[in-house]
Amino acid sequence: MLGVLAASLGTFCMTASAAVRTVSSGVTIDGMDVGGMTREEVKTLITDKITSLRGETLSIRVGDNDLTCTFGDLGLQWSNSGIVTEAMNLGASGNIVQRYKDQADLTHESKAFSLEYVLSDTAVTSYVSGLSAYNTEPVNATIYTTDELKPGVEGGTDGITLNQEQAVSLLKSTIEDWDGHSEISLELPVDRVSPDVTYEQLAVISDVLGQATTDYSSSSYARATNVENGCRKISGTLLYPGESFSVTDAVVPFTAENGYEPAPSYEENRVVDSYGGGICQVSTTLYNAVLKSELEVIARSNHTMVVSYVDLSKDAAIAEGVMDFAFYNNLEDPVYIVGYAYAGQLSFIIYGHETRPSNRSIDFESRTIQTVEPSAAKIIANSSQPVGYINQTQSPHTGYTAELWKNIYYDGVWSDCVQINTSYYNAVGTIYDVGIATEYPALSQAINTAIASGDISQVQTVIAQAATYQNQPQTDAPAQTPEAGQVWTDPGSGDYDEPVMVY
Repeated sequence: MLGVLAASLGTFCMTASAAVRTVSSGVTIDGMDVGGMTREEVKTLITDKITSLRGETLSIRVGDNDLTCTFGDLGLQWSNSGIVTEAMNLGASGNIVQRYKDQADLTHESKAFSLEYVLSDTAVTSYVSGLSAYNTEPVNATIYTTDELKPGVEGGTDGITLNQEQAVSLLKSTIEDWDGHSEISLELPVDRVSPDVTYEQLAVISDVLGQATTDYSSSSYARATNVENGCRKISGTLLYPGESFSVTDAVVPFTAENGYEPAPSYEENRVVDSYGGGICQVSTTLYNAVLKSELEVIARSNHTMVVSYVDLSKDAAIAEGVMDFAFYNNLEDPVYIVGYAYAGQLSFIIYGHETRPSNRSIDFESRTIQTVEPSAAKIIANSSQPVGYINQTQSPHTGYTAELWKNIYYDGVWSDCVQINTSYYNAVGTIYDVGIATEYPALSQAINTAIASGDISQVQTVIAQAATYQNQPQTDAPAQTPEAGQVWTDPGSGDYDEPVMVY
């Protein structure tokens, strides 16, 4: 038997030495049959496979960016070049018995070799360095008002910086474990920096905490313009916990350049035209929304005289530099103010994160404590207008002392009440503007005497009899003529030192 084996192997050795050496049958490399191939043919086959693989792609994710690159971009190579020699020597090296055994094994089961893949340090480092273009700064979330008058949120994305060292290491280790066939999808490591304002922080602003509406449909064009202009300047306000808001700061200056028109305002217990007239309806409407939201009010004043668009004690007057309506966010989450003024309806909605018990409700009750009837009429001499001119510039206003109370209910049952404010409204009589300009001393004396009486009926009598005074002979006696704008009133009445309050 040994003789036969020796003879067989001797013949094989002679054949192998006499011809070009090839790989034994039954040998594969990475699934490729290399049996019968020479060394150069095996190398060429492997080189062609590496070339083909370099053109294939792998998926890479950097932050929110999905990318692809080729294995060639990463410098794909194979590192275990010794397997060619191993394949060549299988069944053709060792002693006679070993070579015979290897040949016999190959007839029953093929021998599979695997390529080991690596990346070029230079290529993979260069590729990863280029990915720094996808580094981003954090973007703060912002809030806006949707077409449905609700808060919308956008932005709030993290800033990312690719960790290049870890990315290179991950790519190299992944390729080293790769079988050369399966798809590769990698998320490269990044360092994240959260924005100062996250999407989640603003997304909680979704509940209506309080809203209020008043009517300005009877306003003049100028006053309506002021109401709508002031509303726009407040709508879209975002308040973080602990931040305060001043209506006056938001809407001043009251100038034409800032979008305002001259319209009726309160000044010294009378109505005059001034830029911004009507803006107090904006602050008042917001005040009522703030009350329902139960944000903390830090400044609020009532008007000197009553207004028609809300109940007593529910108003909030502003006068630049003197009176303000201000509040602050005493909640744990931000609040967002949405305002709109359209077709004579002014509304403010305050959005936030509702944390009050669902079975708790509130309402507000205006209580009149005292009523004061209007004072006597006031007549103002106007030297720029002729005798016969009468204009009622102020209607009478009843005076009040009033209180505002908050009622608290649980499951619809009254539980408690809390006083919110006390307001004092002046009683004001009718005010007339009367012309006194005339060239007739007797008529001048008569009209001024009538004005001094404080009785408008006497003024009207003088005007009706003006022709009689004009026919009287003129003398050199000086007429009693008040200075322009002088107020003739009953004894004991007085003017109020009060700034313009744009009601």
